[in-house]
Amino acid sequence: MADDAANGPVIHSSAIVDDGALVGPGTRIWHWVHVSAGARIGSGCSLGQGVFVGGRAVIGNGVKIQNNVSVYDDVIIEDDVFCGPSMVFTNVYNPRAHVSRKDEFRQTHVGRGATLGANCTVVCGITIGAYAFVGAGAVVTRDVPPHALVTGVPGRVKGWVSHAGEILGADLVCPRENRRYRLTDAGLLEETTIG
Repeated sequence: MADDAANGPVIHSSAIVDDGALVGPGTRIWHWVHVSAGARIGSGCSLGQGVFVGGRAVIGNGVKIQNNVSVYDDVIIEDDVFCGPSMVFTNVYNPRAHVSRKDEFRQTHVGRGATLGANCTVVCGITIGAYAFVGAGAVVTRDVPPHALVTGVPGRVKGWVSHAGEILGADLVCPRENRRYRLTDAGLLEETTIG
């Protein structure tokens, strides 16, 4: 693995980064990754073994994508998102091998700081709110509000999590950071920071 993190990305010799892909400084691209022409990846990211990034995918800064994840065309991932091992994005709602639907891709948007647990599936065309937490193995079929904890098949909101990923109790105070939240129609919002 060439190491030039101060000036550019660090790319393993087995990885393929097509001409025309943009990769930010300090991003580490590991074994057998393929980044397609046109893809945009921010700085300070980590792409694990076997990751694929489509040509119309956008990945922000500080994103961690674990092994065996495909980030297809029209998936937008904001800063500081965690994609767990073998989680799945889709980009066509009703695929058929014999029907071309490349003009029907649906955009998926993952908000800042969200966590997508191992082996979860995110069906295309939805938005996952900032700092939401999708549990391992969940199947997400509808929009997820900010800070929501989603588990199950199909995925349902089971609670709320803080910026630090801590499950919140009835008082909506983060046990790690002492941030206080309030529930609104738009999801969970930070209220204040407690002394």
